[in-house]
Parts: sequence; C-alpha cells; structure tokens
Amino acid sequence: MFALTESTPLYLCRQAVDMRKGIDGLYRLVRTELQQHPLSGSAFVFFSKNRQSVKILRWDGDGFLLYHKRLERGTFETPRFDAASGAYRLPWKTFSLIMEGISLRSVRYRKRLNIAI
Repeated sequence: MFALTESTPLYLCRQAVDMRKGIDGLYRLVRTELQQHPLSGSAFVFFSKNRQSVKILRWDGDGFLLYHKRLERGTFETPRFDAASGAYRLPWKTFSLIMEGISLRSVRYRKRLNIAI
C-alpha cells in the first residue's frame, strides 16, 4: 500500500542529497551509501542540504514509491547519529516528530516497559 506505518523499517541517509535525484539515483544511494537492499520493503529517508525537502523511497512489492515533501517555511530537524555508520535506523516515533515539526532536542521520553520480542 501507499502508507508508511510503524512496522515499516526506516533508514536515514547521513549525508545531504540533491533533490533532483529520482528513483534511480536514490536507489543507487541506498546500495552504495547506506549499503542496504532497496527491495527489502524498508523506507529510505533523504534530506536536502537546506533541510527544507525530504524524499522517502520504498519498494512496494511491484514498484517503487517516492514520497516528496517540501516545506514552504522552516526546516526539518535531523537526529544526531554516529557519522561513522553507513545507515541510521530511524525509530518511527522520531520520524513522526520530524515530520510534525517538533524539536527533537526538547522532547523527553518517559520511562516505559520495553519487551524485546
């Protein structure tokens, strides 16, 4: 389907991306920079240099979906991550906060029980 859900694994590209790139260009970045398999069903998130645009690439089973959002005013905030890692696994909650425009630095998560399955 077209929707992104909590069950969709998200990976963030750690470098700024030229937003003129289409599906083929982003596919190559997933393979080379993120060192991930584009057909895995994961969603791959790319931000522009000025962080006013985001593109999300996802394989839908029989073709690629490319989501693109451009802000008319303001910028997206990107999370802090280890620059040495090739890909950053982006938690759904963090992704949701970024898309809603909520500052990641001011958000505090309260302690909750977390059972790993």
